[in-house]
Amino acid sequence: MPLVTGIELLEDARRRDYAVGAFNVNNMEIIQAIIAAAEEERSPVILQASQGAIKYAGIRYIRALVLAAAEEAKVPVCLHLDHGPSFEQVMECLRYGFTSVMFDGSHLPYEENVRLTAKAVEAAHAVGVSVEGELGKIGGVEEEIRVEDWDVVLTDPEVVPDFVERTGVDYLAVAIGTKHGFYKGEPKLDFERLARIHQLMPDLPLVLHGGSGIPEEHIRRAIPLGVRKINIDTELRAAFVGKAREVMAAKPEEIDPRKILGPAREAMKEKVKEKMRLFGSSGKA
Repeated sequence: MPLVTGIELLEDARRRDYAVGAFNVNNMEIIQAIIAAAEEERSPVILQASQGAIKYAGIRYIRALVLAAAEEAKVPVCLHLDHGPSFEQVMECLRYGFTSVMFDGSHLPYEENVRLTAKAVEAAHAVGVSVEGELGKIGGVEEEIRVEDWDVVLTDPEVVPDFVERTGVDYLAVAIGTKHGFYKGEPKLDFERLARIHQLMPDLPLVLHGGSGIPEEHIRRAIPLGVRKINIDTELRAAFVGKAREVMAAKPEEIDPRKILGPAREAMKEKVKEKMRLFGSSGKA
């Protein structure tokens, strides 16, 4: 099946009140795990590449691996740029066939964020690609992006309509208390803030970054408040690496990578399936 755009997936999620999982990819086994989970769950899925993944694997390899997986898949698959730091990065991903891109101008002054996000939207929409923007600053560490607690800026709901109107973004990452990476203690999400954003922009798909480790009841509460895309990376890494370590500890003499990475791939697949059921995307493809 050809790659689909992000807005195609998120519009269906909005209409049917569920969220689509966006899972970070770095290598072949991770892509296989996510696609296998999507097939078994009959779920739409977003495969996303961070800056770290692009540097590690190379954009050509990521594109080729995702295309190979999508061509054989019977469920809709989107290839997304996660936290694009520049207009140039967005353009590179458009040239390589990404069907969704994020321009992350959250670290910039508001007017500059608006200007550059709108520029990214103009370029992407010209070739039929949808765009995610970000308003507010999400804490934690995501690859090379680090935002300390003192520098977190929660999204101002009253600014969202102006940002969306002036930029034309298709979906918006909002800061409501989530963090990239594992949480220390239980996260405290600002559901009143999320509800106000959804009230002001009821048709706008919202994106929740830092989805790993959020209690299930928080996820179930967020989805009816407009969250249509949930990013998961850290929990998948933990499942993958944890199983690989387990195999190597049990069989220290093993030198066949397939016998280490194969079980790790299976462990990740099960974690992805768990998230798809939680998000309500299972059975929606």
